[in-house]
Amino acid sequence: MAATRRSSRLSSVAKPDPKRETSEETWDRCAACKPDAVRSSSSKAKTVWAECEKCGTWFHWDCVGEGGDINLVDKWYCKTCLASHPELQITLLPPTRKSTRKRARLDYANIEAGVPHDQSDPNRWMTIIQDKPIHPDSFKRVRGDELSKEWVERNEWAMTEPVVIDSPDGLGMMMPSEPEFGINDVVELVGADVPVEVIDVATQATSPGWTLGSWAEYYNTPEPKRDKIRNVISLEVSGTKLAEKICPPRLVREIDWVEHVWPAGKKGKGQYPKVQLYCLMSVAQCWTDWHVDFAGSSVYYHILKGSKVFYFVEPTPANLNAYEKWSGSENQSTTWFGDLVDKVTKVELAAGNTMIIPTGWIHCVYTPQDSLVFGGNFLHSYNIATQLRVRDIEINTRVPKKFRFPFFTKMCWYATDKYVRDLKAKEEISPRILEGLASLATFVVSEVRMIERGGKEKEKEAKEQIPGDRVREPGALARELRWRVRNARGIDSDSEGPSTSSPVPPTNGATAGAKRKRTETPIPASTSTSVSTSAPVPVPAPSAPNAAPAPVQAEEEKMESPVMFRNFVPRKWTEVRRDSAVTTCFVDPSSIQEEEAMDKLVQEGTVGAAELQTKVDTIVKTRRYKDKEQGGKTVVERQTITRTLDIYTWDENITRDVDVPMEIANDSATVS
Repeated sequence: MAATRRSSRLSSVAKPDPKRETSEETWDRCAACKPDAVRSSSSKAKTVWAECEKCGTWFHWDCVGEGGDINLVDKWYCKTCLASHPELQITLLPPTRKSTRKRARLDYANIEAGVPHDQSDPNRWMTIIQDKPIHPDSFKRVRGDELSKEWVERNEWAMTEPVVIDSPDGLGMMMPSEPEFGINDVVELVGADVPVEVIDVATQATSPGWTLGSWAEYYNTPEPKRDKIRNVISLEVSGTKLAEKICPPRLVREIDWVEHVWPAGKKGKGQYPKVQLYCLMSVAQCWTDWHVDFAGSSVYYHILKGSKVFYFVEPTPANLNAYEKWSGSENQSTTWFGDLVDKVTKVELAAGNTMIIPTGWIHCVYTPQDSLVFGGNFLHSYNIATQLRVRDIEINTRVPKKFRFPFFTKMCWYATDKYVRDLKAKEEISPRILEGLASLATFVVSEVRMIERGGKEKEKEAKEQIPGDRVREPGALARELRWRVRNARGIDSDSEGPSTSSPVPPTNGATAGAKRKRTETPIPASTSTSVSTSAPVPVPAPSAPNAAPAPVQAEEEKMESPVMFRNFVPRKWTEVRRDSAVTTCFVDPSSIQEEEAMDKLVQEGTVGAAELQTKVDTIVKTRRYKDKEQGGKTVVERQTITRTLDIYTWDENITRDVDVPMEIANDSATVS
């Protein structure tokens, strides 16, 4: 939801400045404040800050400005830097034109994140997009009583594109019901002294020092008298009296990982992802720039009062790549992201409308009139791969951790634990979820590898994210998930490519996806066969001695075939050797020592010696390569697969000495 928009926006425009992190300024004080200086809440909200162009330290302008007009300043330096660097000089803007040079970052800049100040018109984007190609939406409108977990399981398109619910009826959702419910009620239920992050729309930067009380005073000011356009999109109200009036839609509660993955006993203050209940308060003309909600989380969004206009871009791989580049660009504040993608879709929402925004959808939001909105973020199992992709984008664009989904990695470990238990218990898991679990398995295995070989710093960071209350052996758990998911999807867990065995149903009763194409080739049991990596090696398995060999499935599929796991490229085997041998002899039934069931079958109705035909097929695969993860060391791997088939045949009319070999047949082939 928009509540986390700034996470992608701020981090990519301006990286945190280590100089500022160690300086003395806070929201209440600056490095030049007098020791006995005290500021009221109202004065904090209106405080103007100035940044030294040399050292990057922020100061209250009324502490250092000596009564001058900050709007006339071009470059400003603090007294310490002026004394240390005599060549520096404070400069003013030319009176006849606006300077095109970089100006000091002033006014309501987010001190902590170090966001560059931009004094452009807050409505500039609405002006720009008037001439842009914007498509009307074709998203589905659904009834509230349709939305449920069953709806997601039943419809392949569900939770892959936004849906709009015109009326809250049937959603299983609770919202404040009082007709006149407004900002003052929010203040009363949450608390006037609660700090709130306020965004200056012109700069897309947060303004420090605001409380909910001072925000309400601003919000209630008539529109013509507001000094700036400001926005609140990140007030999380869980645990307050207001939270007692809000309940997310039924669908959200049924699939939210916080509800079904995170342990109920671990939801104390500050111990769980507190992202389910946001209150958004926007005045007219607010603009929230392009963003993806943290960790690609999905969003429910209900408009209690006012209206909103959304602009969407589908999270295709190409669009996400474009978004990553745009987010990391210095031109982000001057480039319309819609110019970098093939299609922008517009959705208009009015009071009473609810929208579900699925994983990873890139969007920006315009507010035509003062609005009050309630919503929340949630992770789920129906698009895990995109959630992890957005997390990678956040890391690549250096989003500060405070603006990412809280406890994301720990949540993934809890999900791993849950689904390993579900797979053990043979719970029904749909192919769509299994596909996502394959991505989850890859992720947690990568976390384990950081512990095993990532160095002390990465090892410490990865260990801190593992919930010790549920995960005792992270390496074993991660690899067990990978193994069980491969088995559930019908993929040979011992191979690196697609399985050659028959597809296994995902779970008890779950419908499997489309079957993969198999290669079946009949071959004589005693014939030498030429083998190549592009021609499958068959395994003979006749149903009876001397019978014609039946068609069998290929042992080796093409190594170039599509791989089932994201970012996994299998190493080719440099040599594949196949050996087959068939031996025949006669044995006494009493010498056959097998399991109980076999022993019973042998003893019932068998007389005399048995003819035993043993077929042994052995495949030996070898390869040699340089392992970058082990410092370029040479590694040689050999994999041996042996299959043995024993066939016993009794003929009461034949008497033979036992254990006499009858015949031996061999065939072998090697490919390099």
